[in-house]
Amino acid sequence: MTELKEKLTSLRIEKGAGPAAPRRFRRWPLWVLVAVVAAGALFALSGKFRGPVEVTTTTPTVITLEQLAAGQPILTASGYLVPRRRAIVSSKIQGRLSELRVEEGSRVAEGEVIARLESRDFEAQVARARAGIQRTEAAIQRASADLTEFERQLRKATQLVTEGVAAVDDQEAAASRVAIARAALDQARAELAVSRGDLALAEANLSNTVIRAPFAGTVVRKMAEVGESVAPIPPGVNISTASGAIVALADLDTLEAEVDVGEANVAKLSVEQPAHVAVEAFPDRKYRGVLRQIIPSADRTKATVLVRVTLVDKDRDLKPEMSARADFLSQRAESAPLPTKPEILVPADALVRAGDAVSVFVVEEAGGRRTLRPVPVTTGETRPAGIVVTAGLAGDETIVLRPATTLKPGQAVSVKGR
Repeated sequence: MTELKEKLTSLRIEKGAGPAAPRRFRRWPLWVLVAVVAAGALFALSGKFRGPVEVTTTTPTVITLEQLAAGQPILTASGYLVPRRRAIVSSKIQGRLSELRVEEGSRVAEGEVIARLESRDFEAQVARARAGIQRTEAAIQRASADLTEFERQLRKATQLVTEGVAAVDDQEAAASRVAIARAALDQARAELAVSRGDLALAEANLSNTVIRAPFAGTVVRKMAEVGESVAPIPPGVNISTASGAIVALADLDTLEAEVDVGEANVAKLSVEQPAHVAVEAFPDRKYRGVLRQIIPSADRTKATVLVRVTLVDKDRDLKPEMSARADFLSQRAESAPLPTKPEILVPADALVRAGDAVSVFVVEEAGGRRTLRPVPVTTGETRPAGIVVTAGLAGDETIVLRPATTLKPGQAVSVKGR
């Protein structure tokens, strides 16, 4: 009995006691703590290992001393380059094109032959008119000879009547024949004038089969080919839809910019006002210009006024109908001091403002890696081309446009479009 109690006692489970936990599960709180710390470290360093952020960049606008001396930009307008001297060349008469001597880009001198029309019928008219002249001249010679003879007969009859040998009727008949011969001679001479007029008309029509350049210029468009029928183009016809013209000719030495200026800004401009003209094809070039004309009529559909700017210096790269931008400059007073250094301008959306501090993000490249560097700047006046930076930039930097608020110094970036 005592032995049985001892066995039962050995099998009893003490209250609160349980199986011993395996060794590998005893330290799980420590592993969880290590994982949390590692995750926090990775999160903290994620900015360093994250890929480059894509940014949009630009370069400051630098206005040279020569440009500053000319004046400050006060107004910008856009438009196109057009030649002041241009023409649609067509024939004066209707006909079929038999020869075309030019192509697009051909330079021609004033009076140079551009094309010819078929001219056999006009040559025949000239030959016929000349034959008519010859016939009329022969008739004049005959009428003149008749008049000479009849005048001789009149003199003879008059003498005989004086001598009493011939009757007065013979003298009167001779006088009548003289009058008829003079009338015939006058008629022949009138017919000669008509024949000469017919010859002049035929020769004019023949000469009109030769199309010549009205002025020295460049062929900017060929509008017909050999074998096509051409005709005179009346004023006011839309050349893009009408047929009959041969070529479009322009004097590229007279290229100027036609720009649209808003009605509210026209009062800022005046004739002879200086300007800088730029074209989209060559954005790094600026051409000096002078306002030549303000058209005295507005476009009611666009609320603009057309302004023409003559290009003072231009090159052969400029072409008609190129998109152009004109920056009109203020006229500097004679007493105003000359500028001493170039002017640097940046877009307003490139500036980062923090209280009174202003800066820009400059993209620096080293070892094939682009990073950001904030540069404090001092700003000045606001111009149409941007905000003047008086200190902080040299003008050759690459700066970030519309920088995000999350950008940090030293952050790796990639430039959009590169």
